[in-house]
Amino acid sequence: MRFCILLLAMLTAAAQDRKLRIIAFGAHPDDCDIKFGGTAYKFARDGHTVKFVSVTNGDAGHHEMGGGMLAKRRFAETQESARRLGIAEYEVFDNHDGELTPNLEVRRQVIRAIRRWKADVVIAPRPNDYHPDHRYTGVLIQDAAYMVVVPNVTPDVPPLENNPVFLYYQDGFQKPSPFRPDVVVALDDIWEQKVHALDAHVSQFYEWLPWVDHRLHEVPKTPAERKVWLSKGRVQPISAETRATLDRRYGRERAAAVTRVEQFELCEYGRRPNLEELSRMFPK
Repeated sequence: MRFCILLLAMLTAAAQDRKLRIIAFGAHPDDCDIKFGGTAYKFARDGHTVKFVSVTNGDAGHHEMGGGMLAKRRFAETQESARRLGIAEYEVFDNHDGELTPNLEVRRQVIRAIRRWKADVVIAPRPNDYHPDHRYTGVLIQDAAYMVVVPNVTPDVPPLENNPVFLYYQDGFQKPSPFRPDVVVALDDIWEQKVHALDAHVSQFYEWLPWVDHRLHEVPKTPAERKVWLSKGRVQPISAETRATLDRRYGRERAAAVTRVEQFELCEYGRRPNLEELSRMFPK
């Protein structure tokens, strides 16, 4: 009996120590950073291998430039962000921004990316959002979730032996159903590192997004002041439901001090670990 208990403990420890391969999808070349940048930094810091993918090239996301010139600029920003986060790779698909549809060609791109990465974990937006590119990115990952293990689908890349765990980023949309915080990661200890990565996307956080929100006049002039301004604008209130998940994961005393988080909902497709295992998979 003692041997069986010891063996179980050893197997559990080995499973917990296994390094994961994580791939995160966003519609545009800053979406992964916004929703997953802090957690990705923690994963990479702990020895796991992380890749970001932008499903479009971002060539429409600016008020003064566009097309190939903007796509090149935004690609350069993704590479600098990846360097600042310490992740392994940031790939950008060459699909036009604002024109994404959940078609078979792009689904194949997604399937190939997940297979080539040999992903254990796949993270993407939910398929309900104000932006069609965000919505359709969620649909595309859902459509790929089972197909990544089917040999006769996209046979030019070998199928995965096991279906990954699929998760959604947090969002505030309520219809058709609100987001459910199955796992929450506290970011206070590395918040500045996440902001440092977001800061690499100059075209977005200091130009396009303030312009479209009629706040361009608020953007500070110096790099240091910009970072402070960016940091303040990215802190969101923590809901009671999220706070309850924090309490379970970190303990009430530690959770009470948390002010910055990223959070994720387990998808119904793919492998479905219980919430305890899912929590163990994520860094603290």
